[in-house]
Amino acid sequence: MHRDINSIQPVRPQLPESKTSGRAAGVKGDDDAFQKALQKELEKSPGLQFSAHAAKRLKERSIALAGEDLAKISRAMSQAAAKGSRDSLIIYGDLALVASVRNKTVVTALDGKSSREHVFTNIDSAVIVK
Repeated sequence: MHRDINSIQPVRPQLPESKTSGRAAGVKGDDDAFQKALQKELEKSPGLQFSAHAAKRLKERSIALAGEDLAKISRAMSQAAAKGSRDSLIIYGDLALVASVRNKTVVTALDGKSSREHVFTNIDSAVIVK
């Protein structure tokens, strides 16, 4: 088959349709439905969790975290997630927590006495909570 190369038209950008067109209104409705579905899934996802190892360390070191403490740590983890972190060191007062940001799970915990002269490895970020 022979085609004339001169008959090919150049590609031009499409202009957006007006807001009053049916398609634009449909996209808005789809966007709202998507936002609602996304919010529903986020509400289903579990909040801050502690691994068995972290829970053991907290118990061994007599570290008790109140609801306000957990909320601050969870916010710090969300901030790390927003920056693209995967594994983070969270410094909260005299407490050092290593957390898997993707899983929203604290994997280990050290208090000030235990964290002296320790090296934290396999982290890509640090968050200091005030």
